[in-house]
Amino acid sequence: MTVPSTTEMPLSGYRILDLSRILAGPYCTMILGDQGAEVIKVERPGTGDDTRTWGPPFAGGESAYYLCANRNKKSIVIDLKRPSGVAVVKALARASDVLVENFTPGLMQRFGLDYESLRELNPGLVYASITAYGQDGPYRDRPGYDMVLSAVGGLMYITGEANGNPCKVGVAITDVLTGVYASGAITAALLWRERSGKGQYLDISLLDAQVSALANIGSNYLVAGLEATRRGTAHESIVPYQVFPTKDRPIALAVANQKLWLNFCELTGKQEWLEDARFESNPKRVEHRDILLPLVAELMTTRTCDEWMDLFLEAAIPCGPVNDMEHLFTDPQVIHRDMIAEVPHPTIGTLRMGGIPIKYSETPGSVRMPPPLLGEHTDVVLSEVLDYPEARIAELKQQGAIA
Repeated sequence: MTVPSTTEMPLSGYRILDLSRILAGPYCTMILGDQGAEVIKVERPGTGDDTRTWGPPFAGGESAYYLCANRNKKSIVIDLKRPSGVAVVKALARASDVLVENFTPGLMQRFGLDYESLRELNPGLVYASITAYGQDGPYRDRPGYDMVLSAVGGLMYITGEANGNPCKVGVAITDVLTGVYASGAITAALLWRERSGKGQYLDISLLDAQVSALANIGSNYLVAGLEATRRGTAHESIVPYQVFPTKDRPIALAVANQKLWLNFCELTGKQEWLEDARFESNPKRVEHRDILLPLVAELMTTRTCDEWMDLFLEAAIPCGPVNDMEHLFTDPQVIHRDMIAEVPHPTIGTLRMGGIPIKYSETPGSVRMPPPLLGEHTDVVLSEVLDYPEARIAELKQQGAIA
């Protein structure tokens, strides 16, 4: 079942059969691939993963969207509408540790590739299903994408300016959150398999992940019945804690406790704020935010972002510039932390992408392979993983089961 390992990485020796597409599933399997797992990405004939066409921009014939979530994988093209194609997937499932899919509920059962069917072939299989709303409940059969689920899951309601419309987050954060949750769940299931010898089924939904991620805003309602409001970059329970304009570019300022407030007022020469009963504690500042925040905003426009940064960081007041992509990817800390990875790509040349966020002391992850071309590894996977002879591979291609 497991594959030989030549490097010591957290998931070296584990094989992931990835039948997912778009972002939540591919993001999950990319994380597992970064940690050393062998990931075999199964794609549909002709078009492959939906995100291959989600552009511009494109590079070397590949969309930037697809490239961001599919490194460290092998691509194999299989037609699930053909029985011989389904047979190939079953053979791969038998030889894998994990299967990840994000089809609508019930579709895998129609193919005979559902968990109940596959665990008969592989009792140790960890089978992760990622859907919009989960495998049961009144919304089970509804379709959904990140933007829709961020609305249904409450995130969009609390995002945006106070007097503006609900707004989506700048990236598909519900998909990303779900992918991160799924990768952790899969790793935990593999740990349990080490103790029990048993695989299991993981029912993962975008809605559940998004509701879970509401954190203190969800807790405010559940504990105190406090309805959420949109506050732009401001904080529900801390003041001042938001983005302010400066002479040039905006700055994010987090005066998150009383000591920081004292330091802030002394550094900025606003001792009178320390003597104002309306601002004497954080609960008071929250109560009188409509009075205090315009005063702070006016103050912040008297210097540049870098001038405020120099002043505040000397006193350990948390702050930072609002970076665009150019500033972000030239930031010395981002560069020092290896958050820009480079890997050779067959049609692009050198491909730059986001780095691996977790730094392991003993078993570091790595970017070993670029996002694959469509079907790039079909022959290799079938011959090396399933030991199919050339004649069998040629026959499957003639049948249209693989490409």
